[in-house]
Amino acid sequence: MNDSDIRAKRQHAALAHSAPPPRAEADRDAARAMDSLRRIVHALRVATRASERSFGLSTAQHFVLRQLAVRSGQSLSDIAARTRTTQSTVSEVVGGLVRRGLVSRQASAKDRRRAELSLTAAGDAVLARAPETVQERLIAGFGSMGETERRALADGLEGWLAASSLDGVAPVFFFEDDT
Repeated sequence: MNDSDIRAKRQHAALAHSAPPPRAEADRDAARAMDSLRRIVHALRVATRASERSFGLSTAQHFVLRQLAVRSGQSLSDIAARTRTTQSTVSEVVGGLVRRGLVSRQASAKDRRRAELSLTAAGDAVLARAPETVQERLIAGFGSMGETERRALADGLEGWLAASSLDGVAPVFFFEDDT
């Protein structure tokens, strides 16, 4: 074996040890993604238990109340847009808040077909003691990212769901019964 063969062998050995095999890299990326998802789910579960214990509200109800506090007289479609979900999903949550007396629903004076939602005094009292929600923190964090990073994250999550055959699962509020 000559000097050039020895050097080539050493370079090959160094490269083999410096770069992880593609499978190991994919496994590390999967672990990072799963750990990030676990942290989000954990934060939501802890917040759900705290909200239920402190206020008797699910995190979705707490989140909707906080969005209603931004502006009185919003419609279901306004709240759906603010909570980044669908009108049918938010309708269930709002219905529970109306039944509990935390939100009022009245026909609009301008358009009787439109229902306007407002916090009641009881809803205001709950919010006076309630902290920011995890959902608000996630939305604010997402908004603070650059456009390219936001789009890559959204595209990546959608691609991950499709590759996992989960893209047909309905996007309901976290930990809300979707029946």
